[in-house]
Amino acid sequence: MNSTSLLSHQGGDLVRPRIFNHDIMNCTHEAVSGNYLYGGRALGLTEPADIIQLHPDLSSEWPFITAHYERIGLSHSQTAIWNVSRHRLTQFPICDISVFYFGDAMAAHSPTRDWFYHLDPQWCEVVEYVNCKNSFTQLAEILEIAIPKTMRFPSKAEIERFDFLPYPCYVKPAVSVNGVGITRCQNELALRQALLNIEENVPLQVQQEIVASKFLNLQYQATEQGAERLAATEQILDGCAHLGNRYPTIHQPWELVDPMAHWMVNQGMKGIFAFDVAVVEQAGQTHYFAIECNPRFNGASYPTGIARKLGISEWSNESFKTDHRSLSTIDLTGLEYDSSSGSGVIVVNWGSVLVGKLGILIAGSVSEQQVIRSHLQDRLKQRVLQEA
Repeated sequence: MNSTSLLSHQGGDLVRPRIFNHDIMNCTHEAVSGNYLYGGRALGLTEPADIIQLHPDLSSEWPFITAHYERIGLSHSQTAIWNVSRHRLTQFPICDISVFYFGDAMAAHSPTRDWFYHLDPQWCEVVEYVNCKNSFTQLAEILEIAIPKTMRFPSKAEIERFDFLPYPCYVKPAVSVNGVGITRCQNELALRQALLNIEENVPLQVQQEIVASKFLNLQYQATEQGAERLAATEQILDGCAHLGNRYPTIHQPWELVDPMAHWMVNQGMKGIFAFDVAVVEQAGQTHYFAIECNPRFNGASYPTGIARKLGISEWSNESFKTDHRSLSTIDLTGLEYDSSSGSGVIVVNWGSVLVGKLGILIAGSVSEQQVIRSHLQDRLKQRVLQEA
């Protein structure tokens, strides 16, 4: 393929295509079912001139997801590479690079981390710095960003020397993937039990629990002009389990994390990144506390990008389980997104259907979403009922 032929015209200007590799295996725990399939989420963010790298197992679903996107009017890449090797990224020098996580969150020293570092040292360094919870909280204090009371320790041995710690609290490894190692501790006994499962010389923090009414996700995009605000969404929770996100929200505490967002872009951050923020209602007043920064794409990034492309003003995105193992057996007739009504279903995380999971955006008002969700759940188990 001649890379110069990928250039397209938009408004009279040449637009650089992008190459997407949103494989998450350098930033997720292996215990996550079907995590090697999640790179497919990025397809809805692409344009026809873009290139996307996908796991070869997803090739069987390509005809069905592209047909779905074409029916609902969602533009997408026409060029898939069935290989997720990051070395393919540099074979298209005309393309801008889009990756899920710029570095390696699984290992401080690895060939993957070194590869990204040599590609863009500043981007890699700011990602690593903010991804460390101890660095994040320290920077938040310097920038006067409200966070829960937090104590940082170089190892668990240092925690055991303290006579007073705030309970209930969370003990967190400074670098945690998928929340692994984060434990809620009601009292000192629970904390000591939690520390037994943590290796020696692992930097930690103890953070006081706050009673939040909601948790928000504030997304930014790094641009040449600085940190651009993208979207504030509310997390959909089942207890502590994160099920998805809802847009819009009445809460817009951008001023809380703007200073860190601008600092990150000035340090070399690129692409999409987001902050988790807790909403605390107390004595008739609303307070906001920054919990952490995800210096990367996150689960809310994909539906947000699709909604912005299609001009959808109200939506939710949730993960659904199904006994189906292919999009070809799921009937979405009458449920698919319709631009004339502004409501309906858009499949976002489609590759995970191979292991019985789907990430789906439901567009429409809250009442419309409830009706559509009920019909969708019936469709996702329809085959099982027929076979029974």
